Amino acid sequence: MQLDISVQLDLVLPEPTDFLLQIEAAPLPEQQLISAHIDLSPSLHFARVPGQDEIGDRIWLRAEGHFAIGYRSRMAITRHLADIASLPALPPHQLPGETVQYLMDSRYCPADSFQSFVSAEFGALQGGERIVAMRDWIAANFAYTPGSSHSATTALESFVERRGVCRDYAHVLIALARASAIPARYASVYAPRVMPQDFHAVAEVFLADPHGPGGAWHLVDPTGMAEAGEMAKIGIGRDAADVSFLSSYGPLELSLKTIAVTIA
Repeated sequence: MQLDISVQLDLVLPEPTDFLLQIEAAPLPEQQLISAHIDLSPSLHFARVPGQDEIGDRIWLRAEGHFAIGYRSRMAITRHLADIASLPALPPHQLPGETVQYLMDSRYCPADSFQSFVSAEFGALQGGERIVAMRDWIAANFAYTPGSSHSATTALESFVERRGVCRDYAHVLIALARASAIPARYASVYAPRVMPQDFHAVAEVFLADPHGPGGAWHLVDPTGMAEAGEMAKIGIGRDAADVSFLSSYGPLELSLKTIAVTIA
């Protein structure tokens, strides 16, 4: 499958301001870059730095005044898909070192607070079967409500309110998975069936690899809007704080954001 991605962002910076941009789809073995181009207004500083776990790039920029960002790409998605429910979890002592950070509490995912609920609600299930049950529980019990959360909303607050947007759905599933001793991380993606079209957030869980020994990361969308075979990953992190499309270190106004993702 091929995806065409188009993004336009317009910023207003009243004074020289540093900001970090992460909007480019990452070239990875399961998603190949066919073409890509990014247009940026003239800046005072430009530098590329690696994204979390070397997935994708972030761009450091310093600019003032009106700043326009245009990005277009075509991606070929060749991700091997698995029946997640059939996959066992790896015992914690067998997990690769790089996955350990994704077992722990993070800014938006206080996983320890969910251990009693996970044990009571999903205690009879293991591995991928538990992940699927947790995904389905969120889908059945949450209302997708734009504007119901904000940049400081945690998984625990979303769990209490039983509503949110993709970011909140992903945070809750990540926290539930970590409370089950299954590594889980946040993935920012492009996907064609997301409504309204925007940067989309999903969870990624570490389970057994159906194609070989050890484990592998598997994308899971608790909103149900995106399929793993139709997602282009931008970057990953412990939660939304690690992979925001725009992080400003000074005054900045986002005056325009348009995103279009279509199947080519």
